[in-house]
Amino acid sequence: MNERKRGKVWLVGAGPSDPGLFTLKGKQVLEEAEVVVYDALVGPSVLQMIPDTAEAIHVGKRSGSHTMPQEKISELLAEKAREGKRVVRLKGGDPFLFGRGGEELERLTGEQIPYEVVPGITSAFAVPAYQGIPVTHRDYCSSVHIITGHKRAGQSLDIDFEALARTGGTLVFLMGTAALGDICRGLLAAGMKPETPAALLMQGTTAAQERIVATVETLEAEAARRGTKTPAIIVVGGVCALAEKFSWYQKLPLGGVRVLLTRPRESAGETAGRLRRLGAEVLEVPAIRTVRRKENERLQQALDKLDCYQWLAFTSPAGVCIFFEELRERRMDVRRLGGLRLAVIGEGSERELEKYGLYADLMPEVYDGEHLGKALREACKPGDHILIPRSAIGNQELTDALLGAERDGLRENPKHLQVDDIATYDTLYEASRVIDERELLEQGGIDYALFTSASAVRGFAAAVEGLDFTKVKAVCIGRQTKAAADALGMQTWMSSKATTDSLIGKLIELCGV
Repeated sequence: MNERKRGKVWLVGAGPSDPGLFTLKGKQVLEEAEVVVYDALVGPSVLQMIPDTAEAIHVGKRSGSHTMPQEKISELLAEKAREGKRVVRLKGGDPFLFGRGGEELERLTGEQIPYEVVPGITSAFAVPAYQGIPVTHRDYCSSVHIITGHKRAGQSLDIDFEALARTGGTLVFLMGTAALGDICRGLLAAGMKPETPAALLMQGTTAAQERIVATVETLEAEAARRGTKTPAIIVVGGVCALAEKFSWYQKLPLGGVRVLLTRPRESAGETAGRLRRLGAEVLEVPAIRTVRRKENERLQQALDKLDCYQWLAFTSPAGVCIFFEELRERRMDVRRLGGLRLAVIGEGSERELEKYGLYADLMPEVYDGEHLGKALREACKPGDHILIPRSAIGNQELTDALLGAERDGLRENPKHLQVDDIATYDTLYEASRVIDERELLEQGGIDYALFTSASAVRGFAAAVEGLDFTKVKAVCIGRQTKAAADALGMQTWMSSKATTDSLIGKLIELCGV
């Protein structure tokens, strides 16, 4: 029986949470998955990478809460592989570091199901690094030891504290928050000096990360006083004293800021990357997606008579991309556009146009439909014919400004311009399958939501129906986008220009940087 027919399983480590710590191989394997079985500790930004075509199955597995027993998970992997599927078992951190990956492989090897393992960056190293704690430093220690702090209910920790105390190395306890007191007392009883630095590191590599640095003797009391959050790790050793000196993540311009980015998946990547480089934790949760219209008779007729037009106007990057997809399908190239002048609504559309080796002849100073229409009307000669391929829900401001306002039921059009406003794609609302946006917002887990269109605002609203929108801090591009957010009662701010640079600048301003 061939391998493809039997299916295959990949055990993939997703890292601690920051999607930048997800390995290139892990991302490649995930993109090709047909089934994804994931844990609760996988970061939401990594979960958003699961292909829309893949079956996504949440199996939980967080301390104290198991959605599915381990035996059932192993059976599920085998079952999906027997169906001939490409199965990704997505685990937080590394699959072989207290991730029970070995138990799952026992089942797969027993049934002779092919598999591969893609290691992940473990929280034991990444979380301290994001808090300014090097787990090794030659002035402090010569070894690092990783220990599970998990214990079964009613049982004591199965840890040789005396051996750990003798090493003099850095100790990293995973899954040990509930046993923090037992761990500290065990180390003290084993002879560790009470003044040894110790830290509890919570929600590491996320915008919400926090640290409590104390000593082995005082850490339990300090954690009780300040409160704890999970997931968390415990680090013990002299290197913990370096946390304040070496801290870097929270010092980034947007460090500690969690942003919800709602723009379509195909256009979100560059913006998300820029925000992450500034230190923000970015949740890419597209509120809308664009779908090209098939069997578009009106567009076909327009393309057949391209030489009749004087202007071609684009109102979005998606409109540019979809127009050229249409040309490719009809084996038409840019030579057919030789007699046309090109207008774009803003810099995003201009950049998309430049990908095809073309440059805009006209772009308004203010990036919206009304100003594009007015600028284009001024530039047109009497009798010019204009083609506008755009979204089916495009507003009327562009054509109203282009053709002139209606008076007494008649439209004034002194230049006798002809406009073919053709819907080339539909804008559909969508919601995440794997992230509960409403719960995050209700719990204060999102600092700001970024909106780049009114349709994105409406798509977001549909995805979080019933939310108290006054909890949403919305940073918007353009007055139409802001108006849509205002209508829902959101707290709103508008960038000074309808550009990504201006939008990010407004966010930085709001964060007091």
